[in-house]
Order: sequence, then structure tokens, then C-alpha cells
Amino acid sequence: MTATPDLGTPQLASPDLLRSAFRRHAAGVAVITARGADGPVGFTATSLTSVSAQPPMLSFGVGTGASSWPAISTAEHIGVHVLGEHQEELAATFARSGADRFGAPTDWREEHAGVPVLGDVLVWLVCRVVARVPAGDHRIVLAEVVLGDSSGAGRPLLYHQGGFNGLRD
Repeated sequence: MTATPDLGTPQLASPDLLRSAFRRHAAGVAVITARGADGPVGFTATSLTSVSAQPPMLSFGVGTGASSWPAISTAEHIGVHVLGEHQEELAATFARSGADRFGAPTDWREEHAGVPVLGDVLVWLVCRVVARVPAGDHRIVLAEVVLGDSSGAGRPLLYHQGGFNGLRD
């Protein structure tokens, strides 16, 4: 008989348990942008997922209490940006409540359908929103890729244990 390692004390499901579990899950860092009624909006996301190759489709989660939600909730097109490890400060800016996300030194321009596209990223995509699926206090946004550029140089920025990190060799 093999001894079972001490697995700790199980906890009942709670927001704290979920946050703790996902702090241990390394995730790529993306910034989602949209054109809002009062100008560009955006937020840092670690929930970006590839959904389908045909048609090319992705998803991400956004909290309905987020300052960007009103624009995302009605946007026909959104921008998705995969950040490089050199963009920790950009990720922090888009994660910070009340920050001037599109002020200097943020490098950005308008692309297809007026979508704000960030500069110097590993990947940028402009996507057409096809669905917003209720999921607790969030919505899962499904979006079809319309155009983009995946030729950015560098290595991806990761989020792990509550902080931004790069890949280690």
C-alpha cells in the first residue's frame, strides 16, 4: 500500500478558494480594448482562450462591474492584444482602476471599426463580437477574428501568484 501525501484540509467552494487556486495557474496576459461612447476603453485579462480555428474564434471573461463593461457590452468589434514580457507596466496600467490607460506613454492607434490597437505587442487582433454569455458576475465574450498581426518580437508576459512574470529557460 502506498502512502498518500498530505493534501491539506479541503475547503468549501468560495471566491477566495477560486482566487487562490488560479493564483497557482500561470496565464498569458492580454489587454482587451474597445471604442466606448466617451473614447477608448480597455482592461487586462488573463482569461483569453482560443475557441475555434474555423472560423477563427476566441473568448475572454469580463466582470459586469468593470469600468470597461458598458463599452464591451455593446461593442460590435473589440481589440485583443497579447503582451510581451517587456510590457509589465502596460499590463499594470490596464489593470489599475482609475488609470489613464490611453494617455502617455501608451502607444496606440485606431484600426478597423475604430478599435483601439496597442503598439509594440506580440499579437494584436481585431475581432467581431458574436456572443456575450452570462457566467455569474462575469460575461464570457465570444469573438471572431477579423484581422490582426502576430509578428511581434519577444516572449509572452505571464501572470502567476499575483504578479507579472516572464518565461524562464
